[in-house]
Amino acid sequence: MVDSWLVGAVSCSSFINKEPLFSLEQCNLYRRRLALGISELLGEASCWRVMGESAKKTTVYKGLLKNEELYQYILETSVYPREPEPLKELRDATAAHPRAIIATAPDAGQSIDMLLKLVNAKKTIEIGVFTGYSLLLTALSIPDDGKIIAIDVDRKNYEIGLPIIRRAGVEHKINFIESQALPVLDKLLEDHENEGSLDFAFVDADKGNYKNYHERLMKLLKVGGVVVYDNTLWHGTVALPEDLVEELVDGEYKKEMRKHIMELNKYLATDSRVQICVAPLGDGITICRRIY
Repeated sequence: MVDSWLVGAVSCSSFINKEPLFSLEQCNLYRRRLALGISELLGEASCWRVMGESAKKTTVYKGLLKNEELYQYILETSVYPREPEPLKELRDATAAHPRAIIATAPDAGQSIDMLLKLVNAKKTIEIGVFTGYSLLLTALSIPDDGKIIAIDVDRKNYEIGLPIIRRAGVEHKINFIESQALPVLDKLLEDHENEGSLDFAFVDADKGNYKNYHERLMKLLKVGGVVVYDNTLWHGTVALPEDLVEELVDGEYKKEMRKHIMELNKYLATDSRVQICVAPLGDGITICRRIY
């Protein structure tokens, strides 16, 4: 249906004998419908629960693909079969949380796992932990003597996943710090030996501070190190025309976070210190590799 709206919107710019195919009112209607389609198919409306492997298990759908069945195909064919049992258990435990939608998407997690192994990550940092899905994934991926500095303002959510982390035998790799992230990063930078010491970073926290985190992580990451930022497509709303944001983006918080994400995306695109790749996995991830 969105495709037909797009055809109509594009046709508004076509002319026959110097006359538009559609009136200005019709063009605006097509444009609004197209934007609404983006909002519905890429936004919060697509964050429903779909049935998992059994009637008792649910998966939070947070993919950016407009076709739910295609997203489920990717998960069930390529992601879930390779997902370690502790991660499956933690994903199911998180699904019952009222804010389950903010957890790392399994397909994004799979890409993080590959990146960790590609850079042979041993010393990592995670800003924003929630119940610990991405944290457990990292702990399972890095060597037994690897270390993760995990920072979150709320230990209560982390404790949902902690029993599973313990049973997986990887708690010894994790240094959980209940705190705002910036003071911890600044404290690390007080010791010059920490500069260039990290192999990998994952950031899924307050969007308004992403740029601040980035500047500090550029000092903490080694050359060749990788940082991954989550939610960089913000439910697809980054693609909405500005004059329709007020109507189609629900709530001032989401509007404000959209602005922060769009500023971050422009900022990263012009940062010569990193090679970047934006991938429509989960709610959008941006992968940055430090090149100097």
